[in-house]
Amino acid sequence: MGGSSRPKTIHLESGGGVRTLRMHYSSGLKARMIQRMSGRDSLSANKLSEEVGISQNTLSRWLREASGEKKVKKNGYVVPSVPMRPDDLPATEKLRIVMEASTLSEDELGKFLRNNGLHEAQLEEWRKKVEEALAKPKKGRRRKSPEAKKVEQLERELHRKDKALAEVTALLALKKKLDALLGDEDESTMPRNER
Repeated sequence: MGGSSRPKTIHLESGGGVRTLRMHYSSGLKARMIQRMSGRDSLSANKLSEEVGISQNTLSRWLREASGEKKVKKNGYVVPSVPMRPDDLPATEKLRIVMEASTLSEDELGKFLRNNGLHEAQLEEWRKKVEEALAKPKKGRRRKSPEAKKVEQLERELHRKDKALAEVTALLALKKKLDALLGDEDESTMPRNER
């Protein structure tokens, strides 16, 4: 909102050609117009333009300049940048807002919400999400300590060896039964085909 303002240009056609008049607006007038467009009972730039006779484009430009909004080029056209909606804020910013709001009194909270462009319902929704996130255990695998990994490896190895031992025990039992069926032949006796 600097002291100098851009002049308003008016083109008038008269008998011999076009005359241009430039209107200069004081910084005080600009400040009052911006205040009327941004206060509690703010007017739209269109409505204020009809009321005071300053073009809607000029009023909108003053409001943009006062809010620090920058223009962005998109596909060759200059468009005002869109301020971020509260729901588009990153989770860390939402958490910061919830934490800060939790320390405020009712009166301070109202002012805080207005300054941040929030509604109490949004803040309450974010607070519930934070509480849910803190209450839920994390899904998925947790990283295991090296000791836990070693214990699991040793348990698998022990299970594998237990199975092998059970298999050998079963084979020995079968061999004894086979020996009992065939008779108690010693290894020192002659094989059957040599008899």
